[in-house]
Amino acid sequence: MNFAHDIDKKVFRTISEITTTNQQKAYIIGGFVRDLVLGRPSKDVDIVVEGSGIKLADQVAKSLNPNIKVSYFKSYGTAMFKYKNIEYEFVGARKESYNRDSRNPIVESGTIQDDQLRRDFTINALAINLNKDAFGEITDPFDGFLDIEKGLIRTPQDPQVTFSDDPLRMLRAIRFATQLNFRIDDDAYAAISKNVERLKIITQERINVELNKILLAPKPSIGFKILYDTGILAYIFPELSDLQGVEIKNEMAHKDNFFHSLRVLDNLAEMSDDLWLRWSALLHDVGKARTKRFLDGHGWTFHGHEFVGARMVPGIFKRLKLPLNQKMKYVQKLVGLHMRPIILVEDVVTDTAVRRFLFDAGDEVEDLMTLCEADITSKNHEKVQKYLNNYKIVRQKLKTVEEKDRIRNFQPPITGEMIIMAYELSPSKVIGDIKKAIKNAILDGEMSNDFDEAWDFMLEFAQNQGLKLKKTKKEVIEALSQVKPEDDR
Repeated sequence: MNFAHDIDKKVFRTISEITTTNQQKAYIIGGFVRDLVLGRPSKDVDIVVEGSGIKLADQVAKSLNPNIKVSYFKSYGTAMFKYKNIEYEFVGARKESYNRDSRNPIVESGTIQDDQLRRDFTINALAINLNKDAFGEITDPFDGFLDIEKGLIRTPQDPQVTFSDDPLRMLRAIRFATQLNFRIDDDAYAAISKNVERLKIITQERINVELNKILLAPKPSIGFKILYDTGILAYIFPELSDLQGVEIKNEMAHKDNFFHSLRVLDNLAEMSDDLWLRWSALLHDVGKARTKRFLDGHGWTFHGHEFVGARMVPGIFKRLKLPLNQKMKYVQKLVGLHMRPIILVEDVVTDTAVRRFLFDAGDEVEDLMTLCEADITSKNHEKVQKYLNNYKIVRQKLKTVEEKDRIRNFQPPITGEMIIMAYELSPSKVIGDIKKAIKNAILDGEMSNDFDEAWDFMLEFAQNQGLKLKKTKKEVIEALSQVKPEDDR
């Protein structure tokens, strides 16, 4: 099989000319070849050469354009440059051996056959010859092409050795199975189950890379089911694994909250590529294992699971070494609020309830509604349509109230600085009390989101607190207009 037509590009022809002149063997190897066979786009190209990858990268870059910047990773013997929006990485062919306490191999120079043997999976061991006498010919010592046709993830060597040497490959196997919708070979699957605890030598950051790639796959549930079945999920993510199972009491059963969460995740994956919104879907019911109760005459309940789940999110993110910034707060917010919208369907729901929901949801209201719609997992088409119609009603109520009251992310029109100036106060609790009272009055519909109305409300509230006005509204506005931006605290 020859791919000369598919790789007829200036970079590959340049590599071919240089390595043929140098009497070196060079190949395209790995993911680019796999994706070429699959017809998938690829932005990364790995070049392996029997010799120095760094030296070859320098020679190729200078031949293409002397201004190309080459990045060197001498400790790994690799070099990389970008050309026409594609990254090319060069490495010398090598063979590897492992120490049991580390996934970092002992590396020696080797042949292309040695390099293919060290690859994680047969589908990633495919190589395309770049030398002139065999340009475009594929080298496939482990039947990787056949495995692509079968949709199979298989290791070139004994999978027990492959996964024990580098346990990260277990997660990569699951990730590729998820992204490509392939099946993991039976022997490899069994080896993964046997080597779960070897993951202790892998940094959490490397594990996260694979988890996030699984989450971003077209159907993430494939990967999480394999993670569960192999025992990896219980080892790295017990809070999610704990959701699995159905308990029956007095002939009453609850749904399996683990598989429900995966269905929600798949639903959301069809709606959005946002990684953190997908994390929200995965974790939206994470509090159910801790809130499950059986009430006689009623059945199974999970009261307050959204609040418990929201409180769990920071701990989960910290242990998994996920970002503890706005991304974590975003996920926490959606987990904590995901039960709120459905309450707004009722005809008797007041504008006050809608205003408070808009205020609490803020900029995340659209994402929250998307999560809620993804949370509809009934197999009954009529039920699904009923719930979707209910959320249409909620969306309309949100739109109507927002257009009328401008509540989303609103800030009370009276600031703490204005209160301090008006009453000549030092920072104190009473200032917060006044601001909170104004905010609640607006949200409760006692007044509109208007400065003059809020000022009048403040005067009455402050008078009831025994405060005396020191500056008029006009004086406060004039004083604020004279404050320089750099002095504004």
